Amino acid sequence: MTPNPPLSRRRFLSGTAALLATPALASPALAQARPWEARAEALDQLHALLVWKRGAPVFEESFRGGGLDRVANVKSVSKTLLALLTGIAIDAGDIAGVEAPVLPLLGRGPSGDSRDDLTVGDLLSMRAGLVRTSGGSYGAWVASDNWLDSALQPEPQARPGGRFIYSTGGWHVLGAALSEATGASLLRLARQGLGDPLGIEFAPWVRDPQGRFLGGNDMAVTPRGLLRIGEMVRRGGQWEGRQVVPQRWLETSWQPRARSPFSGDAYGYGWFLTRFDGAQAAYARGYGGQMLVVVPEREMVVAITSDPMRPARSGGYFGDLRNLVDQIVAAA
Repeated sequence: MTPNPPLSRRRFLSGTAALLATPALASPALAQARPWEARAEALDQLHALLVWKRGAPVFEESFRGGGLDRVANVKSVSKTLLALLTGIAIDAGDIAGVEAPVLPLLGRGPSGDSRDDLTVGDLLSMRAGLVRTSGGSYGAWVASDNWLDSALQPEPQARPGGRFIYSTGGWHVLGAALSEATGASLLRLARQGLGDPLGIEFAPWVRDPQGRFLGGNDMAVTPRGLLRIGEMVRRGGQWEGRQVVPQRWLETSWQPRARSPFSGDAYGYGWFLTRFDGAQAAYARGYGGQMLVVVPEREMVVAITSDPMRPARSGGYFGDLRNLVDQIVAAA
């Protein structure tokens, strides 16, 4: 299977141009006939489902959990949010670019092995080559007394820029590098870079033993706030006349650079790349069934929060969510 074709500037803009030319009206057909609504309600892990089309809400419902306006743990959707913050930092000049070596950003000297070649782009595409700290290794990693060292110090599993290795530890390394480069905590960066311009709340989340906020997991934002982030992305990084995330960064982030061995989807910088109902889409995914889906050519955004304590495997609940999103996009 070959990766999805790169999302060109023209194709990216095609999903946002209609927003500027078309009033923010929900599709009447989608609003009146929702064959997928009963299916969504029957999924007992699903907490909240929000669907927007052309910048207007079509469906917003909390079936369980804390509701639409209470912060939820979006789990590994945090990786995508951290990728957005990285693009903001690069645009501001705090980081030279995706080719910037990581160890100097952390104030560390040469390691004498392949870790010296590790770049910001390698971390963003989960091709860092570092030892995996997710899945069965996650518990031991977060039980260590220094998460950054535990992610960096073991002998690398592969060379940087090589194969895709899903690992939260690499994102924690990226978060630490981002904090060092900007002089701000990830919470402050999230609030300043996304929260303030979008008018959404970021609650404090888990910290490592050294006080760094965990990079790549457990960020806390409301379902409505998550949807708003996706809508900003769909608009090419703009919100209320302000360029929140550089459009060029979004275009770069949606270029396939690796492939997930779990879902088979391509992966860019913090985004999984796939198709829903034949339409090219990008999505963020978190443990338990957290999702943020952007479908530019259908002018749609879908945000989903679920029980963060129950698994959501590709052949199980997450597969159910994919089918649900496919039905929602098809209805448009």
